[in-house]
Amino acid sequence: MPAAPPRRASVLEVLASYARALHLHEIAGRLGLDDASMPALGRVLDDLVMDGSVSALPGHRFRAAEAGRVKEQRSGRTVEGYLSVNPRGFGFVAQLGDADDIFVPGESLGGAMHGDRVRARVVARTHKGTEGAIEEVLERRPARIAGLVRKRGRGVWLEPDDERIRGPIVLRGTDEPDAPAANDGDVAIAVIVRFPERPDENPEARFVEVVGRPGEPIVEVKKVLAVHGVIEEHAPAAVAEAEAYGAEVDPAAFAGREDLTGVPLPTIDPEDARDHDDAIWAVRNEDGTYRAWIAIADVSHYVRPGTSLDESARERGCSIYLPDRAIPMLPRALSGNLCSLLPDVLRLCLCVEVDPAATGEPIKHRIVEGFMRSRAKLTYEGVARALGLTTAPPESPAAESMREDLAVLRDLAGLLRQKRMARGALDLDLPEAKIVVDRETGRPLEAKRRAQDPGVAKAYQIVEELMLLANETVARDLVERQVPTIFRVHAPPDPQKIARFAALCEILDVPFDPEEAGDPKKLSALMKKIRAHEQRAILDTLLVRSLKQAVYDVVNIGHFGLASKAYLHFTSPIRRYPDLVVHRSVRALARAERVAKGPDAVEQLRTAATTASERERRAMQVEREVVDMHRCFLMKDAVGESFAGTVTGVVGSGVFVTLDAPFVEVLVRAETLGADAYEADETGLAMVGVRSGDRIQLGDPMMVRIEDVAILRRTIYGRRVSSGGEARDGEARPVRRTASTRGRGAKAEERGRGAS
Repeated sequence: MPAAPPRRASVLEVLASYARALHLHEIAGRLGLDDASMPALGRVLDDLVMDGSVSALPGHRFRAAEAGRVKEQRSGRTVEGYLSVNPRGFGFVAQLGDADDIFVPGESLGGAMHGDRVRARVVARTHKGTEGAIEEVLERRPARIAGLVRKRGRGVWLEPDDERIRGPIVLRGTDEPDAPAANDGDVAIAVIVRFPERPDENPEARFVEVVGRPGEPIVEVKKVLAVHGVIEEHAPAAVAEAEAYGAEVDPAAFAGREDLTGVPLPTIDPEDARDHDDAIWAVRNEDGTYRAWIAIADVSHYVRPGTSLDESARERGCSIYLPDRAIPMLPRALSGNLCSLLPDVLRLCLCVEVDPAATGEPIKHRIVEGFMRSRAKLTYEGVARALGLTTAPPESPAAESMREDLAVLRDLAGLLRQKRMARGALDLDLPEAKIVVDRETGRPLEAKRRAQDPGVAKAYQIVEELMLLANETVARDLVERQVPTIFRVHAPPDPQKIARFAALCEILDVPFDPEEAGDPKKLSALMKKIRAHEQRAILDTLLVRSLKQAVYDVVNIGHFGLASKAYLHFTSPIRRYPDLVVHRSVRALARAERVAKGPDAVEQLRTAATTASERERRAMQVEREVVDMHRCFLMKDAVGESFAGTVTGVVGSGVFVTLDAPFVEVLVRAETLGADAYEADETGLAMVGVRSGDRIQLGDPMMVRIEDVAILRRTIYGRRVSSGGEARDGEARPVRRTASTRGRGAKAEERGRGAS
């Protein structure tokens, strides 16, 4: 019998309660509807859209029409989120998940600063979006900032590197005996001691450290960290709590846990891995079915709610990985020892035990609170060599001794991957930069693509598939038990960006209907068709730029990129705070303990999800900026030299060219593309010479001569040259593709091009 449709009034009431659009699944969740009621809800929404009561937006999102939101606007509804200030003086409050940002004019910022967590009151809804005013600063941004010291007479102040921070900032206590000695133009770190209270006030600060003169790698990295509020040292209280657990697991902690020491459970990580928090194993039964174990270090045993350790981990949100070191979420006593699954030592773990069928479909599962002893610390390179996937890396004796068992893992991972691709998961292959740094000077020695060996990439996939299996299994388990948690969600792509992707497909003669982009299965089918295309790297890159960024949320709207109905992060609590939150719920369920489900518990999860999403974006930005900075230092001595590359980005000012080697990105401005005047075409995918018609588009090979390197802007500038090395100062001519320069890719940089 079909489910009864929800009442129109109830649907409208839910939509009118929010200034932002709600996803179909979120509306169902607010109404308490199950899956069987979804078709009925869809029919009601269609009727409301037809009569103008509701507006339909891309990605199965809906919003009450303007008249339906008047009451909500007048009521002065408030929202909470992180404030992002534009250097021109206005700001936006980023809400949770896929919600619309709230625009805040400069005069409505009050005393709030960039990076503060704020409460904003909605004051109007215009054709430009929702406008608000800051009502309260809930949590101040990190107090540390970086900038240049300026001295005039007896006055000393700091010019913040981050233009989004109010300045200049008056420095207090510079004449005190213990104040750091600073010269005009020095790079310094300061800590804000008085935040502004009004829009026309600037903060005041005190010196923490004079870093040095601008332009040195170590100095520039410290500046990046300070600009984003990243402090490498953990709080003393958190370090003390971590070290109090000792160097070995307390024997009392094994009580009540399942003994998993009979399962070998090796860790498999990159050669330069800084932590080892997951281990896997699988066996194949006589009937063709499998049993898999995915064991994860039990961080929740050590990091308890309400402790300094928990407060520190929540504030950091995730670990940050720099070319020469990691900034861990947890103190070294945990991240490098007790929560690292080192070989031949006992460690506490939470283990997902899954029985997949011969088709890869899970038959049953259980989640175990246990303890384990890893048999070996393997690398992707060693596993790939042992499985005959490559002959390049040296042999690993440990991996060679486990060859037959690793083959079972390979076969199971292949089944899981095949099943995932069949349901519509996107198979994207984007190159990642690896920067080799001199540990003494901090200067970069090399920039190259990571994991270029196809065999090593397949070894990566083995671990990836087992991690995805564990994450989905735990997500389904918590959904079925109706336990609130933090999901990893990924909304459908933006229609405008998909239209741009479709334009590139048309240029490259790849058939693609933008209307099918909302269906991951159809989009995945397209990606399979172009797997052998000579420009696959460019297509993959532009598709990633068309996708929305995955975030953390308490509302499960599924994960578009993985074609998953329920997904979360469970497998890395050592480096991601949401995983730790999930572990606490899973551990409580394993112990048959009560898990909080009330509104207060959900609101706490919502706040944690918001913070985690913001911290993840911060970590990505820090890692990207440091990599770009090292790339610039690497190319300082290459000014005047020419390199071959591929056009991987088109912006209003010119094109980005990714060099074949070294693996860096060069901006070739429009005025250095040739003697002609170049403008972006209507698709935004090519630059066209106004007089000659010379067309430079994504995927084209290009020789560039390095002209300038701007360390502070982290940008390398180049000039287009002919294949013979001559600058293109004469009449521009079309560039021909050569076999050696086809299909080079580049990672998706922000610079207005979005990343998922």
